[in-house]
Amino acid sequence: MTTAWGAPVLARFPEDPRDRLRAWDASDEYLLGHLDREEVPLDGTVVVVGDRWGALVTALAAYRPTQITDSWLGQEATRANLARAGVEPGTVPLLTTQDPPPGRIDVLLVRVPKSLALLEDQLLRLAPSVHAGTVVVGTGMVKEIHTSTLNLFERIIGPTRTSLAEKKARLIFCTPDPELVRPAGPWPYSYRLPDGIGAVSGRTVVNHAGVFCADRLDIGTRFFLQHLPQPSSERPGLRVVDLGCGNGVVGTAVALADPRAEVLFVDESFQAVASAQATYRANGVSGHGEFQVGDGLTGVPDSSVDLVLSNPPFHSHQATSDATAWRMFTGALRALRPGGELRVVGNRHLGYHVKLRRLFGNSEVVASDRKFVVLRAVKR
Repeated sequence: MTTAWGAPVLARFPEDPRDRLRAWDASDEYLLGHLDREEVPLDGTVVVVGDRWGALVTALAAYRPTQITDSWLGQEATRANLARAGVEPGTVPLLTTQDPPPGRIDVLLVRVPKSLALLEDQLLRLAPSVHAGTVVVGTGMVKEIHTSTLNLFERIIGPTRTSLAEKKARLIFCTPDPELVRPAGPWPYSYRLPDGIGAVSGRTVVNHAGVFCADRLDIGTRFFLQHLPQPSSERPGLRVVDLGCGNGVVGTAVALADPRAEVLFVDESFQAVASAQATYRANGVSGHGEFQVGDGLTGVPDSSVDLVLSNPPFHSHQATSDATAWRMFTGALRALRPGGELRVVGNRHLGYHVKLRRLFGNSEVVASDRKFVVLRAVKR
């Protein structure tokens, strides 16, 4: 990526030579070009929110910007990209959306996230650190910036306007208003689950902003909850992984149905794992739960797990991709004990049965309807 501060070589994480998706896009270039053309002073505290693969903070590393991200993968990509650019570790502070932000922000750069709720939550968290002289610039592709996006900046930070589009990207300019009375944030948000979905029927779910279907139970997970494996007296205390756990409702259902089970909740989203932990605690589960932010089953020992449950995502930001699901499936094959089971739910058109047969040598339909299918594969 060519910038006024150099031409860093950038990659996504985990690196895959077959991946044709870049680690930056036109919105990153547009924002960096604006900072250079307008000679925006960067000698104060610079905070970059939502920098997807570290392109922005890598380009601006000389100014020691602070990155705030919800993505563990994005944070790891940033570390690798900074190292590739010769930036000393610790030069760029890497924070998560669960960490307290800097107390004073002089330049706030916002890469607009896919989730409007996550944008709202982050702006509300950052607003107390913004002052009248703070330069606030948002960026995103045209299809990612809507009237509702601009309304959030206006309502939480101050008067807002947009730029002309350039290469299908747009900038957001916001002038902080110290007198603005900000609304209270709704996050984390809790709701009661419906009946008829097994052990979690009528239970509480807690969602932090940005978690998939944060205000209701999505229909795919609802279908999955109706077709989870039943506890067995012959195999007590199974080690179970809720892979890509989201708000943790699936793993919590397992723990409620069988308090002897050891459940590991894993997601690459810091917001998701915080939600899963809150859901688990809100329901007073007496079993053993572990919570891990990371890349799927990386770090889980080989042949150490009895059951993996997953509703894999099929998007990487705006791009449709099966790369995440494939990593989840290959990781499950490695981590499962012989005789262990991977059970997944997905849209019928995704064809997960083909991938499972290729990896496991078997795939069985547990349940299906017009939209979803629940599949199981057993490690032989």
